[in-house]
Order: sequence, then structure tokens, then C-alpha cells
Amino acid sequence: MTRVAAVDVGTNSVRLLVAEPGEPLRSLERAMRITRLGAGVDATGHLDDGALARTLDCIGDYADRWRALGAERVRISATSAVRDAADRDRFFDGVRARAGVDAEVLSGDEEATTAFRGATAAVEGEVPYLVLDIGGGSTEYIRGVDVPEAMTSRQLGCVRLTERCLPTDPPTADEIQAAYELVDAELDVVDGLVAPGSARTLVGVAGTVTTLAALFVGLEVHDPERVHSTRIPIDQVVALTGRLAVMPVAARAALGPMAPGREDVIVGGALILTRTMERFQFADVLVSESDILDGLALGLLEG
Repeated sequence: MTRVAAVDVGTNSVRLLVAEPGEPLRSLERAMRITRLGAGVDATGHLDDGALARTLDCIGDYADRWRALGAERVRISATSAVRDAADRDRFFDGVRARAGVDAEVLSGDEEATTAFRGATAAVEGEVPYLVLDIGGGSTEYIRGVDVPEAMTSRQLGCVRLTERCLPTDPPTADEIQAAYELVDAELDVVDGLVAPGSARTLVGVAGTVTTLAALFVGLEVHDPERVHSTRIPIDQVVALTGRLAVMPVAARAALGPMAPGREDVIVGGALILTRTMERFQFADVLVSESDILDGLALGLLEG
């Protein structure tokens, strides 16, 4: 039976999925490490040396795992941080040296299409879906039934929004207002391109949403099986966002399901989710632990 490995190199985290066929995927191993590859890219246009080193070390470790598990096909995809960096060749050269695999940069549309496939393969809700993928540097909005019918990738993510608008620990009311204004401006564009209000189910993926779900159900540690298919009502999203926004970073870090390295940017991501739900009148968000990684793996199994 064919085994494949998919690696998603995001602005904030690097994730691994090793899988084989089965309903539609049988996961053999999932791993996530926050390396903050996109630190400072929005301001400088260049990759930070320390962040790049952490990311390449992580990919090297993942290569050891996928080889040990017998993965025959591997795909390493990078998204917003590498797309935006003028010195992205440092990343490509480093990945090739560490893992023996050529990485690729997904375009915004490719990222959105792959995320939609991964997210909707594993949940059941009323269609059309609106898949919301809040990343570190970009956020994707994808509307469709079986395949994407409209999509856009915005330069809006939890790391980017934090660096631009939320420098204080905890953020001030003025900073949060500035963040909301930036999000609102992007949502004006999203509305015209995607018509999110015509979707019947909002499907949320990636670390911001899954962490909020873990907090909502009261988990002491993150448990993907408990989080997957959770529905978080809008009033609870607003309450969680408000609670996190007034906590200092150290207090957020002490929350059980908070992955190390997410505590300083989760408020930015939560603000994006909150404003999206309010703007397009979604009563709740359906949480999917399956996302772009699963879409990449499904593509490899078909290739």
C-alpha cells in the first residue's frame, strides 16, 4: 500500500502528515512545530536567519520520520512567508540539502483549492461550504460544494495582523480597533469576490480555530479527535476572543491546549474569525482538523 508524506510550511508552523489510503485517508503520523518562519517578513521582505534555521531543522527531523515510516512520495509546500520573501532561494536550497526533496510555493489559489479539498473531505454540513483557513501570513476564503466555486487569498493572517496592529502585551483597545479596521477592509474585498454570505456552513481550519475549539470544549491538552467536527457558536467565539485579548501572553501560554509559539498570535487569528462570522452572519463555525495537509496527501495518492 502506497504511503505518502506531506509537509506544510506556513508562516507560523511546520506540519507533517504521513498517510496511506483509507476513508479517504489513514493517518500514520501527524506532527506540528511552531518555527515562525514568517517572523518579520511583512516588514523586511526577507527571511529571518534564526527562523529559517529552526524551520530547516524541523524539516530535517520530519524527513527522518517519513523515511522511517516508508513514505514513497513526498510533497513539501510553502505558503505566504516564502511567497513574500525576496531571499526565498535560501529556503529552497536548505530544504533540498536537509531533506533531498524540492519544495514548492503554492499560489494563493492553489493553497485555497488544496485547503478546501482537505477540509471538506472529513466533515458533514449543509452546503455550500465556506472554508476559512487562517494562516500566519495569509487567510483563504473558499466557497463551494464539491469543489471550489469562488476563492481568494488575502494578505491577512495571525502573525501579520499581530505584527502590524497588536504590539502591546496584552493589546490595547485602540490596537484591537485598528486590527478590526484592517480585517474589515479585507472583508470588503472578500465579499465582492467570494460572496461568503451565500454559504450555509462555515468550516474553520488551522491552529487558531482548532485551539479555540479545544478551549471551548474545555480540554486540558489538545486532542484532535475531540476537536474535529466541534461547532462553536458565535457568542462563544466572541467570548473566547475577548477573554484571550485581555490576557498577557504568559497567561495564554499556560492554557493547556495552547501550542508553544501560538500564544502571542492567537488573538490576531481570533479577531479574523470573529469579524468573519459577524460580517457574514454565521451562527457557528464547524471545526475541521483536516486541512491543506490532507489535501496535499490526497493529491499525492492520486499522482
